[in-house]
Amino acid sequence: MRLAQRLLLGSLALLLTLILVVVTLSDEHVGTPLERLVQDRLEGEARLLGRDWSPNHDPDSFADTAGALLGARVTLVGPDGRVVGDSDESTDNLPRLENHASRPEIRGALDSGVGRARRTSASLGREQLYVAVRAPLGVVRLSVDPANVDSQVRRTQWSVLVVGATALLVASALAMLFARGFGRQLAELRDVAQALASGDLSRRPVLAAPGEVGELAAAVHRMAEQLDSRLQAMERDDLLLAATIESLSEGVIVVDSARQVIRANDAARHLLGVDDSPPFASERLPRDRVLRDALAEALEGGTTEEMEFAFGDRMLVLRAKSLADGGAVLAVRDVTASRRLEATRRDFVANVSHELKTPLTVISGFAETLLDEEGEPAQRRRFAEAIQSSAHRMQRMVDDLLDLSRIESGGWKPAPTTLDTSVVVGDTLLPFRPAAERKGITLDVDIAPDVRTVYADATALRQILSNLVDNAIRHTAAGGRVTAFATVEDNGVWIGVRDTGVGISPAHLPRIFERFYRVDAARSRDGGGTGLGLAIVKHLIEGHGGRVRAESVQGSGTTIAAFFPS
Repeated sequence: MRLAQRLLLGSLALLLTLILVVVTLSDEHVGTPLERLVQDRLEGEARLLGRDWSPNHDPDSFADTAGALLGARVTLVGPDGRVVGDSDESTDNLPRLENHASRPEIRGALDSGVGRARRTSASLGREQLYVAVRAPLGVVRLSVDPANVDSQVRRTQWSVLVVGATALLVASALAMLFARGFGRQLAELRDVAQALASGDLSRRPVLAAPGEVGELAAAVHRMAEQLDSRLQAMERDDLLLAATIESLSEGVIVVDSARQVIRANDAARHLLGVDDSPPFASERLPRDRVLRDALAEALEGGTTEEMEFAFGDRMLVLRAKSLADGGAVLAVRDVTASRRLEATRRDFVANVSHELKTPLTVISGFAETLLDEEGEPAQRRRFAEAIQSSAHRMQRMVDDLLDLSRIESGGWKPAPTTLDTSVVVGDTLLPFRPAAERKGITLDVDIAPDVRTVYADATALRQILSNLVDNAIRHTAAGGRVTAFATVEDNGVWIGVRDTGVGISPAHLPRIFERFYRVDAARSRDGGGTGLGLAIVKHLIEGHGGRVRAESVQGSGTTIAAFFPS
């Protein structure tokens, strides 16, 4: 037999083999996706019916109406497996239908939310496609005859056979002319197809031939381009999703149906103290009871409400939700700061109420007494002075609260300038000297020779010194000493006040800069203090980028100093 004849027969045999392979594989690559597409459509319709199925509807009438609209058999099954509605069965015949709880699609819907099956119908005696979806009132099942799908596959196979037969005829006429080149072309297409199938999407057919081979080459080229672009799009979407999840301040953990953590962003690993990178077993998550219970419930198909729990020194809020594939997603949020803020707000309201109650009581009591016109003038004067003193105290408290609110809300920004240290300290102490003399306290200034200037907001610096000197005078007994001092440090200046007063115990010292915190509440109120001075001092210093420190020995005195950076 001549070479041309052998090539012709070989080409024909190869083409015939390829046609048979394509026809054989079309059932898997066309029939299966088409059947899955039909099932996906039935699932979507079943979900819509499940959402519309309500106790107000008669189940059988609802099934009949839905079946007529959708062109499919609609079956409504209760949670116990009893059929309560069927578009192909009369209402009278429903009680005689056997329990459907054992049907594979019903079991799948009850277990995981969706069940699918292709089997022979017990009532119809022929094969049907079934899709069941769990609904609030039970299970909605849709079924259709797969004959349409099978016929579409047959038509596809027939189309392939027709094209193949045409190709065989053309090949028979032209094989002697193109036998050698045709063989190389087929080999190239084969190699490209195999490369694409193995995942090498960079391969492309380079031949340009007329007829079916050229069209096949162009189709393979377009298919490779589409596969490559879709794969790149999927990779971009995955990178975008990963970047989005990583950018969240909320922790996100995704667990698959095999209980493997397949995704966990940095926030989740930080909040839960997890060092492992996905994937890893869910057993390696922290063994917190709330976390474990929420994960178990979500993996069983449930969704939890937000649950707050303590984890280490944090307060976390956790919410878990099941995924359609049997996995679960956990969302963790840190609410420590907000809870602390809520506690601070509660304490603030309680403290303000408590602080205002005493002067208001004094004002109210003495005002009622003054209404008695029979009181002695001297006594009435004392009452009026008490009312005035309480009103002044309330005014100071309101002024301090407004200052503190303005500073904390960002409404105040320091405007630092270079100030003469001696002048600022001397001017600030001047108004306090009469009070110090009346109490028998020596008021001194101790400024180091190398501290000539300080870079600070003039008003803020005076307010800081005024608060510190006022506190020192109020807590120093007669014969004591209050000293305003300034020393230099490499990168700034320390300005503060020390006294020889009663001092502060170590237990109270760390909290003296909190609002309304008093070491001796009764003595502080008697002295006219509002409990806000040191809190204002701390915020004013921090506004300069500096810091404050307090040192005290109980019974020997206290030193409070503010550091102003150069």
